[in-house]
Formats: sequence, C-alpha cells, structure tokens
Amino acid sequence: MEYLSIESAGFEGALISLSLIVAIGAQNAFVIRQGLSNKHVFLVCTICAFSDAALISLGVFGFGEIISNSSTISELIRWFAICFLIVYSILRFKASYEGNALDVSLEKNNISAKKTAIITLGFTWLNPHVYLDTTVLLGTASLQFQGDEKIAFAIGAMASSFLFFYSLGFGARRLAPLLKTEKVWRRIDFIIGIIMLWIAWSIYTS
Repeated sequence: MEYLSIESAGFEGALISLSLIVAIGAQNAFVIRQGLSNKHVFLVCTICAFSDAALISLGVFGFGEIISNSSTISELIRWFAICFLIVYSILRFKASYEGNALDVSLEKNNISAKKTAIITLGFTWLNPHVYLDTTVLLGTASLQFQGDEKIAFAIGAMASSFLFFYSLGFGARRLAPLLKTEKVWRRIDFIIGIIMLWIAWSIYTS
C-alpha cells in the first residue's frame, strides 16, 4: 500500500507539472525553433529542464514547507491556488473554443552557444508565470504529501519536465506540423482545462 501511495504521488507530480508547462508560451516556442534549426538543442533543453528542477525543489521543499508551518498562510495560498486554477482552466476552455496555434516560424539563427544560453535563461527565470507554476502551485499541491510521498511528488514533477523539454527540442521537426494546427491545440487546451479543474479539486479536498 505504501509503495502504491508513493507511486501515486509521483504520478500526480508528473501530471501536474506537465499540464502546467505544456501550454503555449514564449519558452516553448523558443525550444521548438531551436529544435527546427538544430542549433544548441541539447544546451537549451538542459537549461530549461534543470531550471525547472531547481524551481520545483524550491516550491516543494522551500515554499511548501514554509506555508505548511502557518495554517493561516497555508489556507490563503490554498484558496489562491484553487481560484487561479479555476480561472486558468476557463481560459484554456476559451482558447479551445476560439482556436489557437503555436507560431514556430523559423528565423535565421546564427546565435552563439553563450548567447543562446543567456536567452534561454531569460525565457525561464525572467518569466513571472514560471514562479507561480513551479513555486506556488506545485508547492501548494505538494502539501497533501509527507516524507517519501513528497519526494516522489517532486521527482515525478522534475521527470515530467525533463521528458517534456527534451522531447520538444529533439522532436521539434516531427511535432511542428501538428503544433501549427488549431485542431490539435483545441484538444490540448481542452485537456489542460480538465486537468486544471482536477488539480483544483485535489487541492480543495486535500
């Protein structure tokens, strides 16, 4: 039973992490463009994945632990996360209804590895949304777990991030035709909306 509980925590961490990072964004578009141009793909994916891992650790073992020591703050953050997820899900359902697509048009790319690394770090660490996703939302979602389960939750979230970014970068040439179509993104946005509601319910009942 304990093994299944740890496995369940890891799966939930992976699912939440994936649903938060898969949405259309400047960082994802940049990773895809690098994949299409075949320029510094491993470098870009590694920076994105390890940055996410650091932020997830901060959220689960830093922010999550801090707010867990105060019932008042914990409750306020909990309801903030629930409200945000509900609004986020509504926006995803709206995007699914209206149609959306990712702009992956390829521009001339002769940027050095150093400049590429700086740009990648900028897309990651200067994006306020990433702190909300990894630190606040994942940190809040991890409050329902303790000990080994919390570690499994964090590992699952990190593994999902690594899998996503490397798949996105090195699979860009295959994924680009699909990601350019509204039909595919309608389905992706709808699924994300459902997952966001499920996460909100999970936090509410935890």
